[in-house]
Amino acid sequence: MRWPARSRTPIPSRVPREQPLVARAGSERSPAGGDRGRTPHPVIQVHAVSKVFDLGQIHVRALREVSLRIDTGDLVAIMGSSGSGKSTLMNILGCLDVPTSGRYEIDGVDVSQMDEDDLADLRNRKIGFVFQSFNLVARTSALVNVELPLAYAGLRGAERRKRAERALRSVGMANRMRHQPSELSGGQQQRVAVARAIVTNPALVLADEPTGNLDSHATEEVLRIFARLNEEGRTVVLITHEPDVAEQTKRIVRLSDGAVVEDRRLAGVHDAPPAPHDLKSAHHHPVDAGVAEAQP
Repeated sequence: MRWPARSRTPIPSRVPREQPLVARAGSERSPAGGDRGRTPHPVIQVHAVSKVFDLGQIHVRALREVSLRIDTGDLVAIMGSSGSGKSTLMNILGCLDVPTSGRYEIDGVDVSQMDEDDLADLRNRKIGFVFQSFNLVARTSALVNVELPLAYAGLRGAERRKRAERALRSVGMANRMRHQPSELSGGQQQRVAVARAIVTNPALVLADEPTGNLDSHATEEVLRIFARLNEEGRTVVLITHEPDVAEQTKRIVRLSDGAVVEDRRLAGVHDAPPAPHDLKSAHHHPVDAGVAEAQP
């Protein structure tokens, strides 16, 4: 997925921030992603969101009054064919774009009044991104890749290193921290990407086709990691077109022509994720050339 340019939707003027969001709310969440000492609220609350792209004389309505609530601890798959609006919805959920109308709140924060700096801080603190193409920095070790969000957040080197190492160990990459992306298989690169996504302890892990470039074995490994993260209390949203991948979540939301046409619950929000099962329609791509898939 490419990070889109922000649309030119007008944003009302606001009072400039006094300090970064990261500094304002450094301890508002518990380590597992839950809330303590305050009323729980959904991680995602989308209210009648529409998105229209103006292409000269053509107006493309990508989303049509979508409303969606995702609670803390849920594991959700958002599905849809090409042109269904799922990528547009992900861009809005990830604060990479803004809706034309409607309101979006993430972890209780209304993003509609935020400027670019606050949105960047919010993305870094509250959202962990996992992309289909991994988006790792070449010629840089796995450890340094995972440290990057912490560097942007202003953490000192020793603390960055400790947290990055812990995140890599949690995804089974303890013995490959010093390897560069070119020295890792596709599945290993995606595990590094997951470690980078969770290292800031975000409220939401947002994964765009995270298994799209993986073979069936690596797909199963990555899905197990997402299931384990969810069991630990993290909220995970997967964007996928693979039915078998979606069936391993707790809830499936399906889009068509920019609207929600199905919202099916497979397990309760606080239930354990569905037991992993063999993927019937998973990819069978060969592992990256020149790199054998090795177990940690």
